[in-house]
Amino acid sequence: MGYCSRAQAAGLISAGRVRLNGVVRRDARVLARLGQDKIEVDGREIRAAEKAYWMLNKPRGVVTTASDEKGRETVYDYIGEGRGWLAPVGRLDKASEGLLLLTNDSEWAARVLDPAGQVAKTYHVQVAALTDEALLQALRRGVRDGGDLLRVQLVRELRRGQRNSWLEIVLNEGKNRQIRRMLGTLGVEVLRLVRVAIGGLTLGDLAKGSCRKLTAEEKSSIETGLRKERN
Repeated sequence: MGYCSRAQAAGLISAGRVRLNGVVRRDARVLARLGQDKIEVDGREIRAAEKAYWMLNKPRGVVTTASDEKGRETVYDYIGEGRGWLAPVGRLDKASEGLLLLTNDSEWAARVLDPAGQVAKTYHVQVAALTDEALLQALRRGVRDGGDLLRVQLVRELRRGQRNSWLEIVLNEGKNRQIRRMLGTLGVEVLRLVRVAIGGLTLGDLAKGSCRKLTAEEKSSIETGLRKERN
């Protein structure tokens, strides 16, 4: 219903703060008929929130969590208050930056994250090396790390300086810290990692630390990609 996360909802229910048709229920597995049953939290009836879809240009050093025990900045410090509950669609690790989606539509988020959907995610990666064809071919073949075979969908060199290079890497899977793990296994240090696109949605000129709602066309561009991959 877009009121809170599933974990938060389970906590509210087990604490006896939720009533279903006037009766306290402490078991989150009890079924409710949306649009028919009355659901109250702390005595106040809740109704389904309007679906919201946002994009954030996450700065480096910010964590993708609701709160942090170390007192670090989180993505919620950048989306501000008054927007209702929003959850990140996937994650960017602390050292990574760029395009992050947030929504209160958990079913839509699950479709975007589903490996079967194979939504392409594009990254620009600065590495502490001058890349060559051998490195690019190794990334295309795939790298084994911790029992996982990690592959890129596409990779190419964007530009190079005297001591480092920028690569464009496209993934259609989302294993934890995949790009850093692949390059680390190949002995290449990652200096910066920026996600610049998810499906047909690009980061564009959104300023670092800024967020905004997706337009209907932008949301559709992600969903069109999903349909194409599944067909």
